[in-house]
Amino acid sequence: WGRAAALGTRSRRGSAVTVSPVSRRCGLAAGRSYSGGGAYPSVSLTCPLPGVPKAVFAAAESRERFETRVTVLENGLRVASQNKFGQFCTVGILVNSGSRHEAKYLSGISHFLEKLAFSSTAQFGSKDEILLTLEKHGGICDCQASRDTIMYAVSADARGLDTVVNLLADVTLQPRLSDEEIEMTRMAIRFELEDLNMRPDPEPLLTEMIHAAAFRDNTVGLNRFCPVENTDKIDRDVLHSYLSSYYTPDRMVLAGVGIEHEHLVECARKYLLGVEPVWGTGRSRGVDRSVAQYTGGIVKVEKDMSDVSLGPTPIPELTHIMIGLESCSFLEDDFIPFAVLNMMMGGGGSFSAGGPGKGMFTRLYLNVLNRHHWMYNATSYHHSYEDTGLLCIHASADPKQVREMVEIITREFILMAGAVGEVELERAKTQLKSMLMMNLESRPVIFEDVGRQVLATNTRKLPHELCALISQVKPTDIKRVVTKMLHKKPAVAALGDLTDLPTYEHIQAALSSKDGRLPRLYRLFR
Repeated sequence: WGRAAALGTRSRRGSAVTVSPVSRRCGLAAGRSYSGGGAYPSVSLTCPLPGVPKAVFAAAESRERFETRVTVLENGLRVASQNKFGQFCTVGILVNSGSRHEAKYLSGISHFLEKLAFSSTAQFGSKDEILLTLEKHGGICDCQASRDTIMYAVSADARGLDTVVNLLADVTLQPRLSDEEIEMTRMAIRFELEDLNMRPDPEPLLTEMIHAAAFRDNTVGLNRFCPVENTDKIDRDVLHSYLSSYYTPDRMVLAGVGIEHEHLVECARKYLLGVEPVWGTGRSRGVDRSVAQYTGGIVKVEKDMSDVSLGPTPIPELTHIMIGLESCSFLEDDFIPFAVLNMMMGGGGSFSAGGPGKGMFTRLYLNVLNRHHWMYNATSYHHSYEDTGLLCIHASADPKQVREMVEIITREFILMAGAVGEVELERAKTQLKSMLMMNLESRPVIFEDVGRQVLATNTRKLPHELCALISQVKPTDIKRVVTKMLHKKPAVAALGDLTDLPTYEHIQAALSSKDGRLPRLYRLFR
């Protein structure tokens, strides 16, 4: 046994395994035994396996195949596509039209168009017919309207691309807008507005209010939801008048993910080139090209929030405050530092679960929610558009602590311009890159990203380019954009019991001070 071991072999029941010098170098020295008794080698992954043929790996296809391709048709329509592995595709039409363009029209048209989408058209007699057509290709459809874009989208089997583009063209350019459909839409909108005011979570309502305060009566400050008084005034003629101005090929992008670019262009030429829309041509009242004017200001809504959520675990009565300042457009270089700043502020609800990537080390968690147990929520939001932006913090607490809550938020705004730790900045940058890459795993998200970027810039920045820009953000960039932001007037939205709400002038003074504190109040009687 001793001699066999010295020679690098191990005998078992008269047999010996010889270990060569090469095997010894690659970690193939004899070691543990099989359950049957025979020894097996410890193999290193850095050396080729003896007797195994060399592996042949599939070569990666050229990078161009997976880059976003854009083609402009003769009528100005842009066709953008991004190839992606898989049997299904997401295709849709994005229109440069939204509530910000309604200054010359009745407010609420975009809300109506969103609800009327995928109803009867020249080719399809009803919504059911459209859904049955899509079902043959395993498809679903959706329409979303925002302040600056309306998006009609379909996800279906890629083999049904011809049918899908035909359907999208018909839905966008040939809607029937029957009296019955318009009446059903009025009912749906009234119900939605009623529901919006009764929801325990007032975040959509506050978002409307903060935009109205920041951009008073212009562009992105116009109401995204149809006012109740306008529901009966909007009819087919009003809609056709609006559509003739904004639903033109030069304001549209046909975007697709998971399909061949040439096939999408072929379908676009077939169904979207030289098509006469149902409202005709030549009735245009002109496009509103107004640039957003930031005004600042306050919008207050006194409301009894004591019974918004009754039941076994009712939500306590809360007062909601949102304070915002103008940031920048998504076309500017400062957009990336603002996105990192928003991630660094983070925040959330007081009952959010912890864990990696949940933002438990963001400033609004560490400095606000962890220190002030009575704060119910503190969350940072960043809204960005092609000509402006808004960075805001939403906070909620008991009505008796509104003044203290406002001061805590104004202090956080002032602290943004202070020292930025290397660790917290790196964490925010990593979290932003992680969120970006994880979101772009989803095909519908890629579709929206492709469509929105091409609609705004005629091109698309790829994820690796955005990650490189995020990595370049330095503490000095954060300080620079915050200092510039703090010179603007604040926008304030307040909802609930506002008895102890500080005046707008006091909030403005706090954001202009060195420490963010509100001016002291001296009362003769308490």
